[in-house]
Amino acid sequence: MRTHARPWWQRALLTREMLTVLILVAAWVVASATVQGFDGPLTITYLVLDVAPVLLIALPMTLIIATGEIDLSVASVVGLSSVTFGLLHQAGADLWLALPASVLLGAVCGALNGALVAYGGLPSLAVTIGSLALYRGLAVGLLGTTAVTDFPESWTDGATEKLGESPWPAITLGLVLLIAVFAVLLHATPFGRNVLDIGRSSEAARFSGVDVKRTLLILFVLSGAVSALAGVYYTLRYGSARGDNATGLELQVVAAVLLGGVSIFGGRGAMHGVVAGVLLIGVLGSALRLEGVTVNVINIVIGTALVVSVVAPRIAGGLRVRRRSSAGHGS
Repeated sequence: MRTHARPWWQRALLTREMLTVLILVAAWVVASATVQGFDGPLTITYLVLDVAPVLLIALPMTLIIATGEIDLSVASVVGLSSVTFGLLHQAGADLWLALPASVLLGAVCGALNGALVAYGGLPSLAVTIGSLALYRGLAVGLLGTTAVTDFPESWTDGATEKLGESPWPAITLGLVLLIAVFAVLLHATPFGRNVLDIGRSSEAARFSGVDVKRTLLILFVLSGAVSALAGVYYTLRYGSARGDNATGLELQVVAAVLLGGVSIFGGRGAMHGVVAGVLLIGVLGSALRLEGVTVNVINIVIGTALVVSVVAPRIAGGLRVRRRSSAGHGS
């Protein structure tokens, strides 16, 4: 039986993920006490509605970053999916057909990224920066400066309706279901273990029998499909299909994943930490907007959080190594 240097409760609670959860709770308490209107019932409603697309995209992004790769094209896939959904509706297609068609297009976009990374041997950063521009260019080119806005009220209202008299939007049920699916996938299946093994060492994973290329391809396809689903939600949430929808959303997604304790170098990640990271960014954004802070300042705060989430673990790791080295010399 494997022995651990620390008891189970320390391994479970003294983690980066739990630190993010504690910061989230502290941010909520402070905002409720100091920001006028934050403790109202509408805060939960709009918080969930606002973070929904970020949370959706963060789920597959967690798996991708856990392998040591990244997908920066997600926001552009949201825009392209939004445009596709709008154009199909404009052409008279039933929305129940337009929705899966848009998600399928997102999966194709993800497959292109995955094929170039997994089978082409190209760095995911370079590939997805290029596809970011490609997919956004297609989205803007298809609709130009126009927008499709005449969606049925039953669909647009459905994207924002609440669960009975509660403040929780109905979309919460779908989000919880998807969180559970991806949490099980990462933490309780051989596929999830393979993802983390690839992040630790792709060569070692390959020698141990993991099909690294196939795994990466599946992850990018999942990322594209879920981003496209977020694009449909984004369209219905705001009642507008535009080529520039969700521009810059990838910054919030990556920041939330890294804040949630996923290592940018791969090999480490937990879904509850990522959910906490998404909600933390949502709480900060909601509180700052209620205080009249501009979007540019909010982006600065998110960008700062992103830098801190990358730098802080390296500093902490360096301090641990120094302490061990000093202890070794002292003995």
